[in-house]
Amino acid sequence: MKIDQATIDGVVTHIVDLCRIPSPTGFTAKAVQYLQAELEKMGYEPIRTRKGSVLVCLGGTGRGLAFAAHVDTLGAMVRTLKPNGRLRLTKLGGYPENAIEGENCIVFTRDGREFTGTIQCTQATPHVYHEPGKLERNDANMEVVLDEKVRSKEDLERLGVRPGDFIAFDPRTVVTPSGFIKSRHLDDKAGSGILLALARWVKCSGVTLNRKVYLIFTVYEEVGHGGAAGIPEDVEEMISVDMGAIGDDLQTDEYKVSICVKDSRGPYDYDVTTGLVRIAAAAELNYATDIYPHYGSDVEAALAAGYDIRHGLVGPGVYASHGYERTHREALENTLGLLAQYITEKR
Repeated sequence: MKIDQATIDGVVTHIVDLCRIPSPTGFTAKAVQYLQAELEKMGYEPIRTRKGSVLVCLGGTGRGLAFAAHVDTLGAMVRTLKPNGRLRLTKLGGYPENAIEGENCIVFTRDGREFTGTIQCTQATPHVYHEPGKLERNDANMEVVLDEKVRSKEDLERLGVRPGDFIAFDPRTVVTPSGFIKSRHLDDKAGSGILLALARWVKCSGVTLNRKVYLIFTVYEEVGHGGAAGIPEDVEEMISVDMGAIGDDLQTDEYKVSICVKDSRGPYDYDVTTGLVRIAAAAELNYATDIYPHYGSDVEAALAAGYDIRHGLVGPGVYASHGYERTHREALENTLGLLAQYITEKR
């Protein structure tokens, strides 16, 4: 199914908007508010689950299908106020510390204040330290340097900074004339933007859905339990719309929709993945089937929680996952085209 470029423009707009909203795992309220507001403007009636996910029904009847994306991102929290006025951090989600070295950040205090800073290793200059590049990058050797005149733990306390405050990384979102989207947190704000555009397309196109279709936007995926609750009872099938991993011997690239057939937790449902491949091939989409060796998803969290569902995973190819990521409009178009065909094809 051909997706018009105005709809893809809408995907990019949603991605940019979401990337600019800080939402590390556990601190997602503003991103959730954005989702709810956008869906309500389209004429839907989204609800917020007790856990904080956003759930909306796009319409249709019969056996339920849910597409799941997540708006929580990698981030950090303040672990310790250091005697020198710096902050030791603890990670939210899985990423190597070198992926955030030199990154600007914002610290959000529990009383609503915000302080900018930079994440550095404790030996930040080669003019002072011998071979600082050899220092192991870990939580003991990384610190947040606030853009405030603080020289002690007491100075930090006077600002109101405490252990447990959230830290969000600067997304540095850029859209190039050649169609690339570069940003932190395309995992999974690219998938979330695609689902918002799918909702608008369903509402505006007047298509007939081949089943009852839900969208679920979760808020704890990066720590492994986003999809473990809040799935409607009539859902028989759930497909995560998350990033497609790129690298090593994988076939996915930044222009394709990736259909994952196996990740670190095992294979995805045979009939679901086979159906996705068949539809992608018949629609002449640019797609790949791949195995992600170090990956987990919301639908697997749902299975682990005991939900009796068939499961699948698709998404646009994203380069440099869990770092400064990049994808292309073509990958967004191919992913949205696959989802649109999947919920409208007569079977």
